[in-house]
Amino acid sequence: MTCRCILRCVHYNIQRKTNKWNSLHTQFRYFHVTCQKKRPLVLGIESSCDDTGAAIVDESGHILGDALYSQHLIHLNHGGIIPPIAKDLHIKYINPIVSQALERAGVTPKDLSAIATTVKPGLPMSLMVGLLYGTKMAKEHNKPFIPIHHMQAHALTVRMVEKVARRLKLRNIPGYETLSGGGAIEKMAKLGDHLSIRFPVVMTQTLNCNFSFAGLKQRAQEIIQEEEQKYGIVADEIIPTVANFCASFQYAVARHMIRRLERALIYAEAKGFIPERPKSMVLSGGVACNEFIRDAVRQVCNKYDYELFCPPPKLCTDNGIMIAWNGMEKWIAGKGITKDIDSITVENKSLIGKSLIEDVENTRIRLRNPVKLVQNKDASQETTS
Repeated sequence: MTCRCILRCVHYNIQRKTNKWNSLHTQFRYFHVTCQKKRPLVLGIESSCDDTGAAIVDESGHILGDALYSQHLIHLNHGGIIPPIAKDLHIKYINPIVSQALERAGVTPKDLSAIATTVKPGLPMSLMVGLLYGTKMAKEHNKPFIPIHHMQAHALTVRMVEKVARRLKLRNIPGYETLSGGGAIEKMAKLGDHLSIRFPVVMTQTLNCNFSFAGLKQRAQEIIQEEEQKYGIVADEIIPTVANFCASFQYAVARHMIRRLERALIYAEAKGFIPERPKSMVLSGGVACNEFIRDAVRQVCNKYDYELFCPPPKLCTDNGIMIAWNGMEKWIAGKGITKDIDSITVENKSLIGKSLIEDVENTRIRLRNPVKLVQNKDASQETTS
């Protein structure tokens, strides 16, 4: 029997590793002693939206096995995610996906230390499928159950671009049929001039760090309509200025994001939330797949002396790996492991921590010299591990 004594301090210490995303070592101010006969293994189950994912990881962050079923192409044909369809597909594929992950890892349920499952936030119908499956499995095999907050497992994903991509009818262009809205806009933007169409700088008088894309979306719809009228576009035809539109729209979205990010960094440092060294930024979620946005965030990081870390694109979108690793962190820490499985419910919305919106607004932080985006042809300089 091996006894481990794990000392962890309060800040995030990020170290580079090779061939796996295990660089984030969260450290806490306490000792936690565990005595065990074998290495801990956590199964993570993800079903918060339209992807059914499962993975098994160990305490070192090694991905022993994972599997993912994406409903992307099915919902693409419907013009958006249909919750009842998403639920039915989760029900159909969750058992095969979990079984495949276990098989690839070479383990059985009895080898697991715990089962972690996304329970919030997300589509209630989808979340319930994962919760029922995970809790049933935990009961059947007498395993601890760890409920997971999806947004703590990875960062913000901007889905607003999907609607604009549909309005542009990018799916009608050969080579774009199977791309997500964000992927299609990014691909087309590489062919255009990001300064050709002017989008407004939004929320300049709102002195908090919140994102709002309503103004950009409205202006995007107006520009598309104006261009269609100008060129007599009908039915499934594409506006001839589509590349310039995509480049300009993507630029406006990135500009908005980094200005809110700048205010957040200034506020966090003023409040002493950030250690002097090392200063690290993690960008994840679906939006982190976009090279232009990654490079925009990197430019902010350079200004404020942060090192940027991005997981590989495979781990940016919804997946079981991030749920399993979040569960492993909780397992090692001895925190967040539920004692009453039947009390766990799903939530479509869920805040993380205490809201600081009012305090940020009261500090009246104005960006006197915000980062001016420079389009970088080689947008891969951030650390990807």
